Amino acid sequence: EDDSVEEIAADDGGDGEEFEEVEEEVEAAAAPGFSSEDEEALEESLETYEFQAEVSRLMDIIINSLYTKKEIFLREIISNASDALDKIRFLSLADADALGEGEDQELEIRISFDNEAKTLTIRDRGVGMTKQDVIQNLGTVARSGTAQFLEAMAQGADVNQIGQFGVGFYSVYLVADRVRVATKNNEDDQVVWESMADGTFSVAEDPRGNTLGRG
Repeated sequence: EDDSVEEIAADDGGDGEEFEEVEEEVEAAAAPGFSSEDEEALEESLETYEFQAEVSRLMDIIINSLYTKKEIFLREIISNASDALDKIRFLSLADADALGEGEDQELEIRISFDNEAKTLTIRDRGVGMTKQDVIQNLGTVARSGTAQFLEAMAQGADVNQIGQFGVGFYSVYLVADRVRVATKNNEDDQVVWESMADGTFSVAEDPRGNTLGRG
């Protein structure tokens, strides 16, 4: 999976994105990194899609898993971020310009939190995702692992094994009510993905511009 800045409230999830987890949504409050004007512009441009049916089922299982070690989400998101760094490192072997300049060349993962906003942000400088990547990878196209995970759960498997099926991103909903992913791939403008696991997700060009560089 490709995550960049995920805010759990996610600035993929592992390919040069931001990710925030928000345990409680604060009405009219801007997410970290977004001004109130940014939020308004984002709201106006969001395109909403329905999750693929199997993805919705998977998320329902995760949300209702009462006896799971909720901290596994951090392991899964960091693993995704690490994969994203490996991807851009591999691409740079054939194209040195793929890494960009300055800070973008620092292949790193950063984690920060905001007690007041109740958000956790995971930032990586991985390969990032295009708009189409985001729509497909985080919602509309079921991976083979999705069905395999659902089958395993029906046979008594533990949610803690979710990473083995390639769908670990969704484990963030063990702790988050709302997730926002901001991501920038070298082949596209920066985009934002967000969902409250209500059966739909929304995608839009990031009103802040290409602030991530890549990731």
